[in-house]
Amino acid sequence: MSDPPFDPADPAFLDDPYPTFAALRARGPIHYHPGMGLYLAVSHAACDGVLRDRALGRIWKDKEPAEQFPAFNLLHRTSILESEPPTHTRLRRLVAGAFGRGHVERMRPWISDLADRLVAGLVERLDDGEPSVDLLAAVAEPLPVEVIAELLGVPAQDRYQLRPWSNAIVKMYEYGLDPARRRAAEEAATAFVGYLRELVAGRRAAPRENDLVTDLVAATADIDGRPSRLTEDEVIGTCVLLLMAGHEATVNVIGNGVQALLHRPEQWRRVVDDALSVPTAVEEMLRFDSSLQLFERTATRDVEVAGTTIHEGRKIAALLGAANRDPAAFDAPDSFDATRTPNAHLAFGAGIHFCLGAPLARVELQAALDTLRRRLPDAMLARPPRRRQEFVIRGLHELELTREG
Repeated sequence: MSDPPFDPADPAFLDDPYPTFAALRARGPIHYHPGMGLYLAVSHAACDGVLRDRALGRIWKDKEPAEQFPAFNLLHRTSILESEPPTHTRLRRLVAGAFGRGHVERMRPWISDLADRLVAGLVERLDDGEPSVDLLAAVAEPLPVEVIAELLGVPAQDRYQLRPWSNAIVKMYEYGLDPARRRAAEEAATAFVGYLRELVAGRRAAPRENDLVTDLVAATADIDGRPSRLTEDEVIGTCVLLLMAGHEATVNVIGNGVQALLHRPEQWRRVVDDALSVPTAVEEMLRFDSSLQLFERTATRDVEVAGTTIHEGRKIAALLGAANRDPAAFDAPDSFDATRTPNAHLAFGAGIHFCLGAPLARVELQAALDTLRRRLPDAMLARPPRRRQEFVIRGLHELELTREG
């Protein structure tokens, strides 16, 4: 058996995987990782191909023994992210129809106001003499949870539960997870499913205006000449996916991206001085230090990817972090450029699984960055942050900010 191209649990690799990715790209676009049991695409072109090739699918099977992890497997099985046509086509059409009722634009001013209030609270603490404040705890973590909770109509008194549920469940997608954290993920999934069953039952009994759960419950679409609706489990799976994908992505893009900006004062100054640079800076934050590093697919038949044959039933993953640093797709890819355009990053995926929540995530990220540049233009890093020791979902434990001088 050949040596693995990297150890996904090595702290040095997790601190900065990009030199390793560059070395792999120099050797070829596809590599086999015996420890992970799958092929890895590392070039932008190969990753884009993996994400778009319909011979490479998100093939459902229980991620863990069904009798031990029934709630997690229910969420996994009913997720748009984990399905292929025709199931995926049906689910995406129904969910997109519910989203298409103007929820993102309706919430844009509310999100801007929320970001302003959260950043104002951070600034007030600095004004009151705190030497530094954690951006993740003060802004990045509460922002997406409050947005998803508002979108789903979760009562204010219940929202404290959402973040720990999401944090526990999403760990199940890491490699080499220990039994204790697998059990914690199942316990969180069980609690979340139970909570959402009650929430969905309430919306069926008493529909609400401007409420996504109401729209998901009521969504209908013509599929092959027949009317179709989401099942209760599918509504629940969609709600959990919105929380997990929206929460984890937004928290980690803010953390990774603001760290990158403040580590390069000239780039931060560009954003501070020009509000029009905020959208392009957000796209660079998404590209430069990707919050989702890996996305798996399974070959439904023998298929060639970038010159390598992936046999039916074998797995291949797009290493999105490697793709987003490919010099064949980006000029000076290891440099953070807040004005980079065009920016063909793969942070939201590609093909039929392109992130349905990307417009909402962009609204959140732009609101957070714009408010931070306005209210704390003299921000700087108080100390180097600690990196989370996880590979698939890349993020920080904290990001302590202070003021210049």
